[in-house]
Amino acid sequence: MTTDELRTAILEELAAIAPESAGASIGDDEDLREVLDLDSMDIYNLVVALSTRLGVEISDADVGKLTTLRGGIDHLQTVLADRHG
Repeated sequence: MTTDELRTAILEELAAIAPESAGASIGDDEDLREVLDLDSMDIYNLVVALSTRLGVEISDADVGKLTTLRGGIDHLQTVLADRHG
């Protein structure tokens, strides 16, 4: 997937979890928890939603990598590349 496709996936899943995030201006390096006032359960739900949507496994140890858009995109690109060998 392209960077833009992954960004869209993350933002769409965020909007489903936190509807107030829809249309919000979020910088690539901003902490999603702070900008959108997400709690740990919201982040967990984001991880589950992205795992399901993209057909990948995101380990508990890697959850912290999805707290910014850039971190999420970078990590998901790595996971997807590993999956395709």
